[in-house]
Amino acid sequence: MAQAQPRSKVGELRPSQILFSAGIGAVIDLPNLSTMVMGLDDWDLTHAAELGEERLLAVVRRSLSYTVKRLLSPPVPPEADSLSPLLDESQRVGIPVSPFPTWMLCPSCRLLAPLQSGLFDLKTDRFRSDQNRYIHTNCPKGKYPPTVIPARFLVACRHGHLDDFPWRYFVHRGVDCQKGTLRLYEYGVSGSAADIEVKCDGCGANRRMSDAFGELGKKYLPQCRGRHVHLRHFADGGCDQQMVGISLGASNSWFPITLSVLSIPTTVDRLAQLVEKHWTVLEKAVSLEVLAAFRLIGQLKEFAKYTDAELWAQIQQWRSATADNMEDEAKDIKTPEWQVFSKADTSLNSADFWLSSVAAPKGYEAYFSQVVLVERLREVRALVGFTRIESPGDFTETGELPEDCWAPLSRQEPKWVPATEVRGEGLFIQFSEPAISQWENLPQLKAYKKQSVEAHRRWRTARSLDPDANYPGVRYFLLHSFAHALMRQLAIECGYSAASLRERIYSKSPDEDNGPMAGILLYTAAPDSEGTLGGLVSLGEPTTLGRHIGQALEQMRLCASDPLCAEHSPLQSLNSLHWAACHACLFSPETSCERGNKYLDRTLLVPTVKTELESLAFFQSVV
Repeated sequence: MAQAQPRSKVGELRPSQILFSAGIGAVIDLPNLSTMVMGLDDWDLTHAAELGEERLLAVVRRSLSYTVKRLLSPPVPPEADSLSPLLDESQRVGIPVSPFPTWMLCPSCRLLAPLQSGLFDLKTDRFRSDQNRYIHTNCPKGKYPPTVIPARFLVACRHGHLDDFPWRYFVHRGVDCQKGTLRLYEYGVSGSAADIEVKCDGCGANRRMSDAFGELGKKYLPQCRGRHVHLRHFADGGCDQQMVGISLGASNSWFPITLSVLSIPTTVDRLAQLVEKHWTVLEKAVSLEVLAAFRLIGQLKEFAKYTDAELWAQIQQWRSATADNMEDEAKDIKTPEWQVFSKADTSLNSADFWLSSVAAPKGYEAYFSQVVLVERLREVRALVGFTRIESPGDFTETGELPEDCWAPLSRQEPKWVPATEVRGEGLFIQFSEPAISQWENLPQLKAYKKQSVEAHRRWRTARSLDPDANYPGVRYFLLHSFAHALMRQLAIECGYSAASLRERIYSKSPDEDNGPMAGILLYTAAPDSEGTLGGLVSLGEPTTLGRHIGQALEQMRLCASDPLCAEHSPLQSLNSLHWAACHACLFSPETSCERGNKYLDRTLLVPTVKTELESLAFFQSVV
């Protein structure tokens, strides 16, 4: 008899979803409930594992708080040994949630009331937790008590606050009658806010939900109360923002703020690599005796051929080096990665990092100096906060987010943050520095540089940011545009979806610190085995990659939206910061692009239909 396959449990999430779609402060839908993921104060860390990545920890401490000491993976329940869910302790392991919104709607009698009113009863199923639900026991309609559903409207503000919709205030226009129950009626089949009406049974007051959105919403909704549902807390001093009406499940109700680094080896010494790998355990060894105890209980089996003295000496050396270097690396996390990839030293290869260098793509030897095949790669990501209404993509750097828009993960200063690790593969392509320097010095590029600086300043000024900060330069425009063009082409043949590919751009001019840099890393970072299929590395051989680069550049010459796309300029409006680029030619999924599809222009790659800019193309001689 074939063995039955285990089924996924209702409410089960992948670790990566805790960072990108269902993290702290996000609303998650269950079969009969809508819930809020609670803050770090409510988490049980019994089954949470510590992730070792000192570079990321230094970045998190610098960006969030110096009280952060650890990076922890979400709690994972152990494999259940019991056949009965009543005896399965793994059912109690996970991430805490709480019902939200608390206002519920009876689909039969249209009663609208909060859970605190006592009008709804919780009905649980001991054997099927996915069937847990609230019911309207005393509903006058229907033979059986109907299952109530969450109210589909909420309010939020740009300071990261979220709250139940102020139903009584809204329908009574600020003066509550205090004597009637509310009901929510829908007219027609469109489901639009204009066809939904809330009504008070006591005084007869009624109002269409369309009054809660847009300019009318600013007029008729009260001031924000400063509520953080995930923290069970209200902001000290309240909030000075106006409430904004949103729908349950709206995409602008939660935007994660994440940080990530690539795990790169820092030494060729095997013992030092092992110490770095197991640092989360070894850092707790405060003496030689404690270290010996760790070895006795079997936590350090990989160090069997080294003596306690050798290991202790390496721990001391690593501890002093970490204290000196990590703070500097936190300011510039890409420079160490660039140095490792550009040198392509195979003696650094380890279980989590394996690379080899090959020749430049065939036919493009004048433009690229080398290609590095990264067969094994590990990326560690951490969630450090979230925003509502305003997306972090509206800003060019995480550090530029206004402090009052950054919603916290805990009531107190956090001592840890949620993190995940993913493994994959990648291609590192290093541009020829002489070729890119020659292109940057083209006389015809001067006018373009001036316009790009002006567009950058206008875009940042409109968002109350320092207009002169974080301008990446035209070198970055070129590298970024090439990365997007090549990602779109490789996704066709490598076997990965477009959203599974990511980019890291290494761009610095010769006059910058640690410059020059000119390279791109295209890699996979899937949370399962998909990230290590080998399909991306196999396309890095000189002949194969040369063919794909040629096809990618050919696709950039003409866009389905031309001539509008080719003639687009960010100087035309303040809502965009890209030139000849759109969803039909150069845009990538937001999970793939490190700059939110900004600073893109395919006219810097190849000539387009805008003939007056033909001389700006970097790959002009091969097209």
